[in-house]
Amino acid sequence: MMPLFHSRARSLSRVIYSAAMGHRLLPLTLLLACALASAQQPATQPPPADPPLPPIPQLLHNVERNEKAAEASHNDYTYHDHFEQQSLDKHGQLKKTTTVDAESLVIDGVQVDRIVARDGKPLTPKEAQKQSDQIDKEVAKAKERRAKLESKGKATDANGDTVITASRILELGTFSNPRRIDLNGRPTIVVDYAGDPNAKTRNPFETIVRDLVGTIWIDEHDQVLVRAQGHFLNDFKLGGGLLADIQRDSSFDILYTNVNHEVWLPADIQANGKIRTLIFLGFNGRFHDVTSDYKKFRTNSTIIPSDRLIGPDGQPIPNPNPSATPTPSAAEPTSPPPSPRP
Repeated sequence: MMPLFHSRARSLSRVIYSAAMGHRLLPLTLLLACALASAQQPATQPPPADPPLPPIPQLLHNVERNEKAAEASHNDYTYHDHFEQQSLDKHGQLKKTTTVDAESLVIDGVQVDRIVARDGKPLTPKEAQKQSDQIDKEVAKAKERRAKLESKGKATDANGDTVITASRILELGTFSNPRRIDLNGRPTIVVDYAGDPNAKTRNPFETIVRDLVGTIWIDEHDQVLVRAQGHFLNDFKLGGGLLADIQRDSSFDILYTNVNHEVWLPADIQANGKIRTLIFLGFNGRFHDVTSDYKKFRTNSTIIPSDRLIGPDGQPIPNPNPSATPTPSAAEPTSPPPSPRP
């Protein structure tokens, strides 16, 4: 918000009145000297105005450029995910609560989540082996998708998923109402987004973006996305609901945190409604994902098997069977202290 400017006129009438009506009159020269000194005092300077906001298209292109540049730093980190899902029945009452603990790590440039526990219980050796086999398949498929899209000259992320550019997002909707808001002590530029229901889409993901309404927070210094809120305007089904099924008014809120003054990583994700896809964890009710225990790996580090459980507050849960806890090796990663979570 632009600062308000005030001006105050200095008057000598009270000085003159007091001098004339007092028991002792001031000499005329002293009175004139006081008047001159008062007139020469500099006026109070107004606080400096905030710099103008950048044009929204320029801002989005800066974010896109910086996110690409930071992708290598993303791949240097691993962290713990604690998922909690509350399933509701048809009457909106809580039916079931499930939790999943996973380690997010990078294999061959592909970000994967290795499940280590379900509902507070570490995986059995058989389940852990099945999880490893599943991750191998995910990595192979991601690398195949990535190579296929890159051969066609299409933009893709490290996981082989299609990347929608800032220019394309601007074609699918409009951004409005830019303003500055402090988020956890850092200035951010906040803008609202509304998809254009008449925009022509090229793939199912663009249809989802076109049907979104929400708000994004962009860190003004780092020019990266640090928060996003939104909800879906319409029901969305892909493949008759087999590949994707999103219910109207389903909403989400995503927060990121700055780790080691180097990279912004997910910190907290909450969602409500009904969202189910073939790739991601589906839910009908409430979903909460808390990330913690950030680690940056040295080049000679190896991933150490873990069955650690971390609660929704991001703090480790005592292991009921200490003898089952793996012994750290010399290659254990360093742990920079993360910034306070939003």
